[in-house]
Amino acid sequence: MQLSELKQQGHVWHLNQAPHPELALCPTGFTELDLLLGGGWPCQQVIELRTAFGIGEFRLLLPYLQRQSSRNKLQVYINAPAQLHAPFLRSQGLPLWQQLEVRAKEQDALWAAEQCLKSGCCSTVLLWQQSLNVARLKRLQLAAAEGQAELFLLRLAEPSQLSLPVGLSLALSPAPQGLNVRVLKRRGGWPGAQQLVNFSQRWPRLVKPVISQAGQPLTAPAALAI
Repeated sequence: MQLSELKQQGHVWHLNQAPHPELALCPTGFTELDLLLGGGWPCQQVIELRTAFGIGEFRLLLPYLQRQSSRNKLQVYINAPAQLHAPFLRSQGLPLWQQLEVRAKEQDALWAAEQCLKSGCCSTVLLWQQSLNVARLKRLQLAAAEGQAELFLLRLAEPSQLSLPVGLSLALSPAPQGLNVRVLKRRGGWPGAQQLVNFSQRWPRLVKPVISQAGQPLTAPAALAI
């Protein structure tokens, strides 16, 4: 296969090259994150998030999930680290009939994610999966494109972890007012760029008042949860 054909199919790109014109971007709901990512989440792609669990990673995706709910398709959670909380999802404007929780063994979870992605019935799949090889990743990428859906792959960060050929890979770490997001890999951009995504305006209850020694009210962030 010629290099030009590989570029046309999106398998090869130049650093700092603008994303392929056919590669649509979906707004994240956070202005600072959109700037970091060059416009938003890449649509119909596999997006890797390396993160500890319960540091606010779900809140990072919540504005996107709220926007996607208008497509009237399922949003699937496969092997989430905690059981979904229906009252919270409903309070955040996510229709419960669109929320599907799946529990499966590791290999079955990959099969379930692939079937959901290519079914055309799902807008988004969130998969908590630690081990994944390149061959399985390519199958998931093809399924996402076929079903016009997005896959968010959430994995714990490990030093010896295999780097997957995804178009976007981010590392998340907790911060007092939200999450620090660092780019590990992004099509059309340098790795290493980072940005604080501030949750305090969207979820003011995460910031609680603290009284200083002088008696003046200050603000300090409360503990963040998923």
